[in-house]
Amino acid sequence: MLLLFLKIMEDLNKNKSYHWYLKNSTFKKDKGTVFSCFSGGGGSSMGYTLAGFNVIGCNDIDKDLMKCYITNLNPKYSYLQSIRKFRKRNDLPDELYNLDILDGSPPCSSFTNAGKRSKDWGKKKKFREGQINQVLDTLFFDFILLAKKLQPKIVIAENVPGITFGNAIKYTQKIYKEFDKAGYYINHWLLDSSKMGVPQKRKRIFFIALRKDLIVHFNTQIKLFNKLPILNLDFNEKPIKAKEILDQTDDNFIKLSPLFKKYWKETKIGKYVGKFQSGFLKVNPNQVCPVINNGPYPLFHPFKERSLNKKEVLLIHSFPLDYNFLDQRTYWNIPVLSVPPLMMEKIANEIYKQWLIKIL
Repeated sequence: MLLLFLKIMEDLNKNKSYHWYLKNSTFKKDKGTVFSCFSGGGGSSMGYTLAGFNVIGCNDIDKDLMKCYITNLNPKYSYLQSIRKFRKRNDLPDELYNLDILDGSPPCSSFTNAGKRSKDWGKKKKFREGQINQVLDTLFFDFILLAKKLQPKIVIAENVPGITFGNAIKYTQKIYKEFDKAGYYINHWLLDSSKMGVPQKRKRIFFIALRKDLIVHFNTQIKLFNKLPILNLDFNEKPIKAKEILDQTDDNFIKLSPLFKKYWKETKIGKYVGKFQSGFLKVNPNQVCPVINNGPYPLFHPFKERSLNKKEVLLIHSFPLDYNFLDQRTYWNIPVLSVPPLMMEKIANEIYKQWLIKIL
């Protein structure tokens, strides 16, 4: 009976959209062109690709992430350099001046609630994003300057919710002003991946901007005295509980240290492990998985003395199960720092249906 149950669960998973493989996917690439900045390992790019867009290139500062991106997505163009240098280039191909979507996820460590927030603002230091000392909280404005230069039809930028409240609200206000100067109408949405077919409760802000000359194609609404194109991004898919992604095998996981084995035994399901109050959580199988911590371990299995394994982490983030991590030391670093592909696929589909189809 147990074997029959496991077989049924495996078959069910294969039919779910978050259970997918790059090698088995056919991408139409007929919805428009996309270029991705701060591209990381390609989470957003895979989402656009799943939606039928042609992601023609990427830009990132991290050489290891760029290797993974190129290996898995094979872009036509790739630029390994800071966005500050990239936006000043005068040798970019014509295709980049005729984009349908310019995508980017400006690094967010200085805005996340898990970080130091305002203590890091304006400081030049080596964050987890990138390989050089840099001031993270100004990179968003370099991205907007790139949009001003390339003039894509639409710009989409993802960030953490922390950028829109507290003292950080001044950054959101400046983002709006700079997009306006660059020639775009802009709005932002707080979206929850658990309502978008992703087995993870991950909330993110998406700034979405439309080039001003294209407003004639749309019905509009007035918000804060600005004319904005209407865009409905309401997603209400049934949440996917952790028990639906828990793997029955004990392959490809990081073994717990003696200390964490002790904490695992003492911790109840759904609670934080030991003295740690963030990230080190023993998963509740009857709840949606939370965001995985970018620390020494991913989340912990509720019943087995181990971390979540590679397959479980990939499913949680809706990453393809055959993603090639090359020589990356851990299998969760790339998904943790990425937009879940299915999350971006849902957004890209709505952008196409509600906006691009009226322009192209």
